[in-house]
Amino acid sequence: MALTPSNTSELLIEQRGRIALITLNRPERLNAISRDMLNELSKKMLEANKDPEIRCIVLTGAGRGFCSGLDLVDVGQGGIGSSSGQGQGNRPPRQLFDLRDAPINVMWSIDTPIICALNGAAAGYGMDITLLCDMRIAAQSAKMAAVTAKRNVVPESGGTWLLPRLIGWGKAAELYYRARTVDANECLDLGLVNVVVPDDQLMETAMQWAEEICDNAPLAVQTTKRMMRMGMEESYDTAVDHLMVHLSGLFQSEDFQEGVKAFLERRKPEFTGR
Repeated sequence: MALTPSNTSELLIEQRGRIALITLNRPERLNAISRDMLNELSKKMLEANKDPEIRCIVLTGAGRGFCSGLDLVDVGQGGIGSSSGQGQGNRPPRQLFDLRDAPINVMWSIDTPIICALNGAAAGYGMDITLLCDMRIAAQSAKMAAVTAKRNVVPESGGTWLLPRLIGWGKAAELYYRARTVDANECLDLGLVNVVVPDDQLMETAMQWAEEICDNAPLAVQTTKRMMRMGMEESYDTAVDHLMVHLSGLFQSEDFQEGVKAFLERRKPEFTGR
């Protein structure tokens, strides 16, 4: 099974062995998110998550920016968040929000690990999708811009839920209320990124981390991610109970037997996901 090509040139898909590399590809707009990009990003994340050959996803941007947020030109021209029809009195008909298929919910719910290779500035929606990745590797030139208050909007794509959990209420409030832009080194100090590397080592480092993830038992990695995600909303006792249920299934897997055998034989295990 192999990943299918993207339906838009604005999102590039490349499968490198067990890794899915997804690149936002509107460098002339600093990878501002268009409707086509939104739709394809959700589809490709889901496709990679369902592919048993894919054990890690790496998300990055083309050019000198990671993602400058939602494309406000697209919004103004009737793209993202608009309605094509008109209701009574030339008003758009009311619709309930349905974000189940939006990238922000897809990225949160999938079990395949996601590494963000942060190659430049991430602002607005772009900052939110970096926070939704499991790990963030930042180039020295990268930065995060929590500037929504300067546009009279809010971090609508999960940021107000994610950021306080990552760096604490006080620091998150400082970034959002003051509309601050923080460079790569401050991102590291705050705990927003895992590591900062020279620009020319970004992809090499991201792919190395992804390969290390791929070498481990995929069922264990995916279950750990799911349990970490669910544990954020569970009591300690409930989380431990859920972990024991999953553990009993892992004990019965072929990969558990392989892990034990490889340990006894002092060799690298070869996991199959079964």
